[in-house]
Amino acid sequence: MEPHDYKIINIEGEYATLKDLDSGEELFITLFLLPDGSDIGTKLHYENLSYEIVD
Repeated sequence: MEPHDYKIINIEGEYATLKDLDSGEELFITLFLLPDGSDIGTKLHYENLSYEIVD
C-alpha cells in the first residue's frame, strides 16, 4: 500500500475519522492503531502499516 497523509477530523469514543489530504476521502479507524498524542487536528503519515505524527 502506498503512503498517505491524513488529518484527524473527528474523535468519537475509541474511534477517529481521518481525512486523506490528497483525495479528501474519509477513513474510520480505532484510536488503538494511532500514535500516542493523536487528537483532532493532528496530521498523520501512513506508511508500512503504521501511522506517524507529522508537523
